[in-house]
Amino acid sequence: MKPTAPQQARPHAFPTRSNPTREWDYIRVTQFQHPAGEGTCRYDDEHTLSLSLVSRPVQMLQRQAGKTYSGLYGKGDFSITPANTPLFVRWESDDNYLQIRLNAQFLQSVARETFDRDSDRLELIPAFRTRNPQIEVVGMMLLGELQQDTANRLYVDSLANVLAVHLLRQHATTQPQLPVYEGGLPQHQLRQVLEYIDTDLAADIKLSDLASLLDMSPFHFSRLFKQSVGMSPYQYLIHQRIDRAKQLLTQTDRLITDIALQCGFNSHSHLSKQFRQLTGTTPKAYRSQ
Repeated sequence: MKPTAPQQARPHAFPTRSNPTREWDYIRVTQFQHPAGEGTCRYDDEHTLSLSLVSRPVQMLQRQAGKTYSGLYGKGDFSITPANTPLFVRWESDDNYLQIRLNAQFLQSVARETFDRDSDRLELIPAFRTRNPQIEVVGMMLLGELQQDTANRLYVDSLANVLAVHLLRQHATTQPQLPVYEGGLPQHQLRQVLEYIDTDLAADIKLSDLASLLDMSPFHFSRLFKQSVGMSPYQYLIHQRIDRAKQLLTQTDRLITDIALQCGFNSHSHLSKQFRQLTGTTPKAYRSQ
């Protein structure tokens, strides 16, 4: 529930974070574990969502935006602190939580591109001890990426967009309705995207790169792509990379490490993990068959 000290914060001393922060262009994810204590802070350009991971509920006292909350936070409960909002927190026992910080300009961009609304009128509402199953699922997926040695940019982009849309639809001052798009992508647009992925298979492909090809929002693109292909852009990318690795394993004698890098994986072990998940075997065993 408690941000640590950022550059613009005015905090008390906080204990050392339990895991390193993962930072992308517009989202920052950190898991924290703190003994009992208190602190204050403010993030000027980031909205903060704090998702409880505790095994036993923790008694909290929180103050933000002129309101005070006192009560128990259990696993799955979360708070929302809008950008430029001072927050004071006191917690009475050991705490464990996931902090997700979304860039304020990114949220405005999602509001404009996804809902075609005046982003200046869409602001998040401060919240204490609330629950949202969809947001909790996205938070746990981001926690999974935090705990990985490597993180896939396309996957994190997708999660960030889904999180932003849920926050805007359910925790904003005005709650826009999501337009309905059915039928998937037209064949010529789908072919354009698939060719782009095939050509740049080893690149660090961003969701915004794919969506911009068709001049649509990343959130809408992801939904239409899944309708067309039957899987998310991230899942499709992984399948294509594994298929390319299979070809290189059987048709060349290149080192598996080199094949991994050529197919867009960060290392031999990264390829092996994804390869086993999709095929049930390792690259080495597949090559020897």
